[in-house]
Amino acid sequence: MKKNEILNSLTRRFHGAGLKLKQHSPEILVVAGVVGMVTSAVMACKATTKVSPILEEAKDKIDNIHVVIEKDAASQDPKYTDKEAKKALTIAYAKTGLELVKLYGPSVALGTLSITSIFASNNILRKRNVALAAAYTIVDKSFKNYRSRVVERFGKALDRELRYDLKAVEVEEKVVDENGEEKTQTRVITTVNPNQVFCSEYARFFDDGCKGWTDDSEANLIFLRQVQNFVNDKLRAQGYLFLNDVYRELGIRPTREGHVVGWIYNEENREGDNFIDFGIYDQYNEKARDFVNGYENVILLDFNVDGVIYGRDDIWLKNL
Repeated sequence: MKKNEILNSLTRRFHGAGLKLKQHSPEILVVAGVVGMVTSAVMACKATTKVSPILEEAKDKIDNIHVVIEKDAASQDPKYTDKEAKKALTIAYAKTGLELVKLYGPSVALGTLSITSIFASNNILRKRNVALAAAYTIVDKSFKNYRSRVVERFGKALDRELRYDLKAVEVEEKVVDENGEEKTQTRVITTVNPNQVFCSEYARFFDDGCKGWTDDSEANLIFLRQVQNFVNDKLRAQGYLFLNDVYRELGIRPTREGHVVGWIYNEENREGDNFIDFGIYDQYNEKARDFVNGYENVILLDFNVDGVIYGRDDIWLKNL
């Protein structure tokens, strides 16, 4: 029994180590490739120091062959034909080339393997990124389909309550009626969970670190509307737009997610909105209302991205 447990433990450790190696294989291949390239360059430099004797020896042999051929051609009874002379020179050149191959062969082979290792690492990362993008697209599509079914069956109000964790509670408050008498009445208000995050991971503040921001809230609103109109025109013109393209128009630092998520424009597209919205006129966002009404000059922009737009070639082709 103990032998089986030990064997199973060793097997799990072996496969666990294999999984770790597979997980970090891109980094291992890159490091191996870089080290191999450096080693290959060092080997080539060392080999270069040995080239001169080989070339000098080859030059002496070839010069001697030419001398013999010239003397033989000047004699009354030539012993060598042109074919034999060319053969002798070919052998001399071939031997010299073989010596150079032996000298530089290891460094060239190591350099080739190093380059192959780097390309293999890039290929593994590319496949993983494609797989991750596909997985995210599936999850995002499933969530959107779920929300659309909730809205279709129960309405937008319930969808909003569930999404933002809104709760209706009764509160009592004292009011003075038209006769001047003080009464207590019950009123239903909507409360929110203070720990609930209402923005997506793509939301960014439009503040003094952004392009076009000023102390004037009205000017900021005009600027944001102009940028929103511009990026929507650009979306309709080219058929797609990445989130980082919008970030750059606002002077916001690009992100890793912004390289893959964005918007697709197509009249037959039912998975997205076909337009870009900054969330400026979100009626449920109190801070956004204050910004539009001129009470605030800073606003948290939340973008209605369609999701990952890589792999949406079917929609892209329809835009062509």
